[in-house]
Amino acid sequence: MLGRAALRGALAGLAGTAAMTLAEQVEQSVTHRPDSYVPARTLTALTTRRRLPGSERPPVRNHLMHWGTGALVGALRGVWSASGLRGWRASAWHTSVRLATDQTLENATGVGAPPWTWSRRDQVVDLGGKAVYSFVTGAVADRLVPLAPDRTPSGSAPPRRR
Repeated sequence: MLGRAALRGALAGLAGTAAMTLAEQVEQSVTHRPDSYVPARTLTALTTRRRLPGSERPPVRNHLMHWGTGALVGALRGVWSASGLRGWRASAWHTSVRLATDQTLENATGVGAPPWTWSRRDQVVDLGGKAVYSFVTGAVADRLVPLAPDRTPSGSAPPRRR
């Protein structure tokens, strides 16, 4: 049951990643912010234990990390949906999980910098992108993943025992 929920959640995570990517492309067309290669640098550091110089821009690794993280964190959202953690509240909490996942990996590998050192614009862009990801992922997961038979939707009273 939970394995199937995780798989469907991973698919939802890919849908959320697609939405986040589209939102970022729209934002970049307005702000002229360049592409970030932090995901590629993070994946390289995780898999090889070496850090790429800032001038390297490996697009394949960037996409692998970007889409892979989306699917992995989406799997968790699928399990949440099956467990009764559904709706906008679950998606709001999921936003913080996505942010924490990225920040943990980026900072543990020495690739990233803590968000409080970023510009206000970069903080807003990152939070906005991750929120788009999480709310789309949540909407798709809640639709694809059935509630486990022994669960009730979040916000509902549990069944009464007699």
